[in-house]
Amino acid sequence: MTSPDPALSDRLPDWGDGVLPYAPLSTLKPLADGIWWVDGPVMKMRYGPVSLPFPTRMVVLRLRSGGLWLWSPTAPAPGLLAEVDALGPVEHLVSPNRFHYAGIPAWKARYPRAMAWASPGVRERARSQQIDVAFDADLTDDAPGAWAGDVEQLIFRGSRFVEEVVFFHRASSTLILADLVMALERERIRPRLRWLLALGGTLWPGQTPREVQLTAWGRKSQARACYRQLMGWQPRRVLVAHGRSFLEDATPQLEKALDWLR
Repeated sequence: MTSPDPALSDRLPDWGDGVLPYAPLSTLKPLADGIWWVDGPVMKMRYGPVSLPFPTRMVVLRLRSGGLWLWSPTAPAPGLLAEVDALGPVEHLVSPNRFHYAGIPAWKARYPRAMAWASPGVRERARSQQIDVAFDADLTDDAPGAWAGDVEQLIFRGSRFVEEVVFFHRASSTLILADLVMALERERIRPRLRWLLALGGTLWPGQTPREVQLTAWGRKSQARACYRQLMGWQPRRVLVAHGRSFLEDATPQLEKALDWLR
């Protein structure tokens, strides 16, 4: 995931969705002690008459309590469930923003004692999409006691389009972002789709999608305050939901991606 494969474009015709996902899918991939990511299937997002594909990714943390914290859960495949069960009990299912929640009902059905956490606007979004999600509590700027010693968080405000809860895993110095930064690699996208994704500001080397930037007009001061707090965590790595993560030299890459706020 840290470097593009020049041969990928030759294999793209085999992928009907138009984006080559980060195989192997639905399996734990260790990043550091107590943190894993899971690459999921390609999902499609509708923008008016256009439907665009995006690779998906979830993050699994083992808290100091021994319980597991699942961020933006992807579809639970049998093999993945077995891997997760081997790590410990699933205690938290986290929706980071109103677009990242579709996998939570299936995980909640499997782990009914897990707390499902709602991000700003996700309850309304789920109702509008007629998806039944049994959220138990709402995320705020303050980490709840269950993970306050392991994970920092804040609601990244400013955009009228979406407010995202961003997270920072202290032990691994890893920032976890859903849609605040996207970094889709051109080599993994069918040529006919590249111009649309480039227009939306979602391609590598990564930036905040343009609809988020544009809808922060008049509210940039809020977004800049969030940016300062986020950068104050001094992350060494950044995991993103869509595209190539920043696993090395994260700070300069993150500053460039969020340059519209500097």
